[in-house]
Amino acid sequence: MENFLRIGNIIVLVLILALFIIALDHFDYLPWNKDTEAVGFVASNNDADGDGVDDYTDILNGARKFVSLEPSYKDAYYNGGYPDDDNYVSTDIIWYALREAGYDFKEMLDEDMANNISDYGIDEIDPNIEFRKINNIKVFLDKYAEEKSLDATDASEWQGGDIVIFDGHIAIVSDKLDDDGINYIIHHDGSSNYEEDALMQRKIIGHYRFNLDMASFDENNEK
Repeated sequence: MENFLRIGNIIVLVLILALFIIALDHFDYLPWNKDTEAVGFVASNNDADGDGVDDYTDILNGARKFVSLEPSYKDAYYNGGYPDDDNYVSTDIIWYALREAGYDFKEMLDEDMANNISDYGIDEIDPNIEFRKINNIKVFLDKYAEEKSLDATDASEWQGGDIVIFDGHIAIVSDKLDDDGINYIIHHDGSSNYEEDALMQRKIIGHYRFNLDMASFDENNEK
């Protein structure tokens, strides 16, 4: 009887250990899940917020700060534009991460839309929502950001802090790599997997580095 109980205790401990390992694996806490950073990170020459950290790193850190809030997903309209109830959609990671780098993306997009409305294919502008629409973000980035390859397997073209636009979704590129050298993404799609190996799960329609052509922006938005 004593041996039977001892074996039962061992089985229970093994099951608890197995569940613990599964939980660690799910949240990428296991050491063999810690993917190396991308080789050859190119730092930005800009430090918009003057914190001593380059813009691309600030954007990456800002994206991680956003998902650390464990945001809930809710598609809603807010006076003033910014969510005030801790609920967000996929595009909110963009203005949030850029704000952490020292950029007021809403202000920049609103200004460009006001002065170049035909570029955005709309007749009226609602500043409470335009900066949260994927199509508008893509138009802005197409005009002023540095465009990069859409080929997710071209490791030389991807790095943490890049912005990637999918068909119907948007994300910040992570500096974590999977076993094939493909970058993870940091995003908000309503699930709890905020940083995951999902770059190739959707059709990529835009890939950008936030190295803005400010000369063109200023020219297009002269008062």
